[in-house]
Amino acid sequence: MSEPIIETDALGRDFSVRDGLRRRTVVAVDDLSLRVEAGESVGYIGANGAGKSTTIKMLTGILVPTRGAARTCGLRPVADRRRLAREVGVVFGQRSQLWWDLSVRESFSILAAIHGLSPERERRRTDELVERLEVGEFLGTAVRQLSLGQRMRAEVAAALLHSPRLVILDEPTIGLDVLSKQRLREFLLAERAAHDTTLLLTTHDMGDVERLCDRVLLVDRGRLVFDGTLTGLSRTVGAQRVLVVDLAEPTPDLAIADTEHLGSEAGGLRQRLAFDPEHTTAARVLAAVTERVEVRDLAVEEPDVEDVVRRVYSARGR
Repeated sequence: MSEPIIETDALGRDFSVRDGLRRRTVVAVDDLSLRVEAGESVGYIGANGAGKSTTIKMLTGILVPTRGAARTCGLRPVADRRRLAREVGVVFGQRSQLWWDLSVRESFSILAAIHGLSPERERRRTDELVERLEVGEFLGTAVRQLSLGQRMRAEVAAALLHSPRLVILDEPTIGLDVLSKQRLREFLLAERAAHDTTLLLTTHDMGDVERLCDRVLLVDRGRLVFDGTLTGLSRTVGAQRVLVVDLAEPTPDLAIADTEHLGSEAGGLRQRLAFDPEHTTAARVLAAVTERVEVRDLAVEEPDVEDVVRRVYSARGR
């Protein structure tokens, strides 16, 4: 079995905080054990204060764990931090690794020197990223003059300049418009496919998770409470799928076994039927509908991820 990109064993981190005249211990991460293989794209999600940023800081050697152990790219994050920096790229949505008063091109050159890239490798990789992220039009512009969408594209290019094995993205699309988000997501998917890059994504934008991640880790109060697919996460709280059918003629509300009628539009021409995928399938529901009426068009809506996460937290008494 190949070496995992991320592996933690009972990882934990406590903080001592002042509470009036006394100090108390806050457990930010507790008993975190997980394994991320090379090439995976993993969404690390949870509410504010769940322990996501603290975990990232321990994985990258910024924070020392209070207990447990972690290895990132086969290295000890704190003891091997300099070596690890050559294997990991990090994008923080609200922090910059670019030099504010320098041009984007100059920032890239400094980062290439820091990572020890040869002139040929720097040129080849810069050209690739500039083309794929459409950075060329503002390469000569000072970072402080960039729009938010332009800066985020430059930040991603900077993080990937040294071709890291692991890319950690912390809120990479925060504040971006719809088009900028879509471009960034498409690039990340292409980068992963081309270079087998491992992605670890922390975000509150569930659209990022749905489009970029094939596995989800959900944390609550510093503990891992779910590890699996988005579909599996929905099943843990009994989230329903919805079959939307457009009918050939106005029809009274349909009563179909194992479904819940959510509503009708246009006098019954369009109807919405919710069903639990654990008990039936979209195909069975559709077959039952077509036995009664002619169907002109249909769509299946997946559970809303934000709603699923809220329901998980509610079930845990948040």
